[in-house]
Amino acid sequence: MRTFLIAGAVVALMFTAACGTSEAEKQAEQAADAKKAAEAMTAAGGDAAKGMADLGKAMGGLAAAFGAAAGGDGKTVEPVSFQALQSALPTISGWEMGKPKGERMTLPIPFSQTEVRYTKGDSEIEVKIVDTGFAQLLVAPWSMMMAMGYAKESSDGYEKATMVAGNPGFEKWDKSSKDGELNVFVGKRFLLSIEGRDLADTKVLHEFVSKIDLGKIAALK
Repeated sequence: MRTFLIAGAVVALMFTAACGTSEAEKQAEQAADAKKAAEAMTAAGGDAAKGMADLGKAMGGLAAAFGAAAGGDGKTVEPVSFQALQSALPTISGWEMGKPKGERMTLPIPFSQTEVRYTKGDSEIEVKIVDTGFAQLLVAPWSMMMAMGYAKESSDGYEKATMVAGNPGFEKWDKSSKDGELNVFVGKRFLLSIEGRDLADTKVLHEFVSKIDLGKIAALK
């Protein structure tokens, strides 16, 4: 439990550091905050200390990189309507498409999203598109998972960073439940999430992405 609390603290510290400073200052503050979090973990003792120190450093650098890529000048923009996002949802041959749902919120963090469920026999896939409006509070939790080179494998399955049509992504598979995920960060702003249940493998998730016009999503304003 302590491990997850410290990881959460690292993320929170990075969010604080991102406000009202230059890019160089942000990165310096993020590095300092990550070091403090790592030192706190070391003081608490345990074999997890080294791992958390590495995690703190990685998340600090990743958040800075994602922030620079996504926001440019660090400013957020008004999210598009969820109806606009729904226009990018595809019909997939052989799959029954449910009724899309959507919502848009202005406070405390502006965002909009749409989601829809597809079914085929016992298999089920849920597609969700979120417009973050360049809000790093929404993007940061994804940053570590999407860093190229990240991978984790066990007897139960795997999770790994990947690239999808030139966009950073994150893939996950559970062998026992046959559940999978494919998440894609589109146009440095939109989060596309595809979650499947009772699947043969993750190929179907990639097939779904191939049916979605990522260029259309990236161009939404």
